[in-house]
Amino acid sequence: MSGPRMTLQTQLVLRALLEGPAKECYGLELCALAGLPSGTMYPILARLEQLGWVDSAWEDPAVHEETGRPRRRFYRITEDGAGQARKALARSYRARKQPLPGWGADGGVP
Repeated sequence: MSGPRMTLQTQLVLRALLEGPAKECYGLELCALAGLPSGTMYPILARLEQLGWVDSAWEDPAVHEETGRPRRRFYRITEDGAGQARKALARSYRARKQPLPGWGADGGVP
C-alpha cells in the first residue's frame, strides 16, 4: 500500500502525531501542534485513517455533556503508521537535500 502525498502539511501532521505516538489527541489539539487550520487538518487525518496509519474514536458522550462542550474525536497514530510515517518523513527529508536536476551541487545554475 502506498503512502500519502508528502506535502509540507502532511509532514507537519505526521510530526505532531509522532510527538506522542501512544497519546490520543483531538483534532483542534493537533491543529495547534501542527500549526494548521482545521480545514487543512481534517482531510489529512481522514486520508491517514483510510491508509490505516491513524485510528480515531469519539469520546464518551458523558464526558462532553458533563463539561458542556462539543464531543471530541480523538486521533492516534497506529504502530504500523508510526513506522511508515518515520520512513516517509526520512524519504522526504533526503529528497529535499538533493540538488534540482540541471542545477549545480552548490545550488547555482550550471
